[in-house]
Amino acid sequence: MINLQASQIAEIVGGELIGSDVTVTSAPIFNSNEAKPGSIFLALIGENSDGHQYIADAFVNGSVLAFTTREVPERCIVVDDVLHALNLLASYVRNSLPELKVIALTGSQGKTTTKDLLNHILSTVAPTVAPAGNFNNELGAPITLLQSDSQTKFCILEMGARHIGDIAELCKMATPDIGVVLKVGSAHIGEFGSAQAVAKAKSEMISSLRDGAVAVLGQYDDFTKEMKTLHKGKTITFGETTSADVRATDIEIREGRPHFDLVTPAGRAAVGLRIAGIHQVANALAAAAIATNLGISIDLIAGALSTAELHSKWRMEIHELDGLVLINDAYNASPESTEAALRTLVLFAQERGGQSWAFLGKMHELGASSPQRHASLGTLASELGIDHLVCISADEYASEIAESSQIAVHRFRSFEEAEALVDQMNQGDVLLVKASRAEKFEVLADLIVKRWSERINGGES
Repeated sequence: MINLQASQIAEIVGGELIGSDVTVTSAPIFNSNEAKPGSIFLALIGENSDGHQYIADAFVNGSVLAFTTREVPERCIVVDDVLHALNLLASYVRNSLPELKVIALTGSQGKTTTKDLLNHILSTVAPTVAPAGNFNNELGAPITLLQSDSQTKFCILEMGARHIGDIAELCKMATPDIGVVLKVGSAHIGEFGSAQAVAKAKSEMISSLRDGAVAVLGQYDDFTKEMKTLHKGKTITFGETTSADVRATDIEIREGRPHFDLVTPAGRAAVGLRIAGIHQVANALAAAAIATNLGISIDLIAGALSTAELHSKWRMEIHELDGLVLINDAYNASPESTEAALRTLVLFAQERGGQSWAFLGKMHELGASSPQRHASLGTLASELGIDHLVCISADEYASEIAESSQIAVHRFRSFEEAEALVDQMNQGDVLLVKASRAEKFEVLADLIVKRWSERINGGES
């Protein structure tokens, strides 16, 4: 963050400074345990906690100022709304860094992976700021932006939406130089009510861009393709068809990982991703399209994509467990991402020669379409030739599987029941663990790892 005096910050956010002036040198935080020297602590009030109770702890850990809604013993700026004050500060810092290139990403899936790939590319060129993990809401975006300073060349922001207008507000704060829509899918359809409403929310990324900014649009669904009409400035497309400005050709899967030729207006270069799943091609192309627009050479882009590894937990993490392969994709689930994960499972199992096991939990936020969406994926698992479908508190997956299907269906209510299947597995088998975040399937993954280790150490094969 750029250095600012507390008195100056009070003017920027329209609050009252209580206590002596001080220089703020570090970006805001809302977890007192993560306070750094010179930081601002955000005393947010939630349903179950009041940040004002943790101000003293934050100051012990290095904070020198707090945003509060009431006067406290520590140095603070009293405001009506802490989150609004945060956005005002972020907007000020953004306008104070005219050389900073801000890239904003949205889409129903792929935001975090694309962010990680893009961060890897851009960091090889110049200082880059990017969100840690899935930090994509009205709190995460401004805090990420505020980590930028005069040395920062690129700032990558993820922008999610829970309501119509959310992304427009974030774009007003961040004024992106490049706005990216990856894909409109069915994630959050239960909250928005329809795919059209989801598309409307995502399209705010493009309609909010100033004319001099660049729109980057995926070519994987009709909604995103149509967003080009919302922007008067430059538009770049990416996809796997010849009409895309940045595209992939000659795609092959080796050990579950995509290899392809990257084609841009600058030429052609080979890419071999280290991350698993055919769906990662789209994320890599999005990162390549953004980097191409920023003037980065195709050779550097291809090289960086080929060395990038994901740092966000539980997203298609591949674990080699002494003969057993575990694909831990427990962070979240939508119909599209689950389909991609199932197809990746099949590829790995074919290469390893063992059986395939899909441990699936519920996908949330699908509204009235939820039963059919789950059933369709269960049918897909059968059609793909997956050997075992393990439904954990999610019998809907198995509701429409044909009686003639060869897939073995297992239904359980708890992780402890499901983990017992490890005793039926053999070396060479591959298993996938996937569900919506609230299902906490990372716990199941840990149980499977532990039980397999005990089997191996016990001399079983």
